[in-house]
Amino acid sequence: MKQASIAILNARIPGYERLQRINIRNGEIASISPMSSRQQLDVTDSQVLDLERDWLSLGGVDLQINGALGLAFTDVGTEDYQSLQDICQFLWDRGIDAFLPTLVTTSVEKIGRSLHLFSELMSSQKDCFRSPMAALISKRETTEVPLSKGDLGGSQILGVHLEGPFLNPEKRGAHPEEFLLPLTVENVNNLLGEYSSAVKVMTLAPELDATGEVISYLRSLGITVSLGHSQATEAEANFAFERGASMVTHAFNAMPSLHHRKPGLLGAALVNSAVFCGLIADGQHVCRTMIELLLRCHPQGVFLVSDALAPLGLSDGIYPWDDRQIEVKNGTARLLDGVLAGTTLPIFAGVQNLVKWGICGVGEAIALATEVPRKAIGLPGFEVDRPASLLRWHFDESTKELTWQRL
Repeated sequence: MKQASIAILNARIPGYERLQRINIRNGEIASISPMSSRQQLDVTDSQVLDLERDWLSLGGVDLQINGALGLAFTDVGTEDYQSLQDICQFLWDRGIDAFLPTLVTTSVEKIGRSLHLFSELMSSQKDCFRSPMAALISKRETTEVPLSKGDLGGSQILGVHLEGPFLNPEKRGAHPEEFLLPLTVENVNNLLGEYSSAVKVMTLAPELDATGEVISYLRSLGITVSLGHSQATEAEANFAFERGASMVTHAFNAMPSLHHRKPGLLGAALVNSAVFCGLIADGQHVCRTMIELLLRCHPQGVFLVSDALAPLGLSDGIYPWDDRQIEVKNGTARLLDGVLAGTTLPIFAGVQNLVKWGICGVGEAIALATEVPRKAIGLPGFEVDRPASLLRWHFDESTKELTWQRL
């Protein structure tokens, strides 16, 4: 069949200095090149979309999201299969190409049940990051049956993020202490069971294993190790990084503050260019000054996460959270005793906040939710031969409002 083709002109792309032309063929990025007057005229064989200097990016990737539409990922059962598919579609509609459903600390049995369900759901989804156009062409070529929106499967589940139960009790935050476990290879194997391949990231406190044996073991399984909910010293953090840990979970939160004589986990991460730091930019978890400090100190290694809880997509109010309750006000979720539990704001709210606060430019802010999360887990970004699941971003200079839409 004749190849479907489109030329996108005058696009600003994060990481590119000049305006770019992007050729899309059969739902994939065929070429990226700087704009020129000749290129603007040489579009006779393609449909043309002029972005008029708007920004262009891949969809978002959320590496830490705890639930949505009233369902906590830690609480899922077989009866929630359709609800999980609905969440995938909900996130896709909000610009998220892919995500890591995050399981917080709970019983080994509940984690095993969740891992089983997510493993099944992952195996049923399409190949990672296949665009709607590519999927449509493939479907029509093989079966000649039109593909409905629901057939696309929505946002892709890349794997599970286990945030616990190997956390320091002193920095457990809202994680229930009764389910925390010692950090040993035996406990890790008991937790993962036959589903280690379904786990993409594990957050742990490295000081719980002075040998570093567990981190090396997790890396041998292909699991990215993120340090968090930790009292690790600088030396303990550096030892963990040497063993293969490469991420920090929600920087500043659930770890010692930066100190001029005790830099701790975060200080060790900020001077290590190989480490990526997750950040919640909702204005509640970290103040604006510290966000700006983080971005200045570690400009290539920060990515946004939502850390959104189950009420994402629902109105403010009081909701169940394991055997406790959380109260959501203006998108911030706290336990009833006031402990910060998370947020119910989508990840792109953080992008818009960073621009609105004047902390970074539009392109940099977009990259923090689209490009850098991909790099953090070893996925390719905006490049040739990748599926063209694209977002168009418009920044209104007069209102300072940043908006987006799927192309």
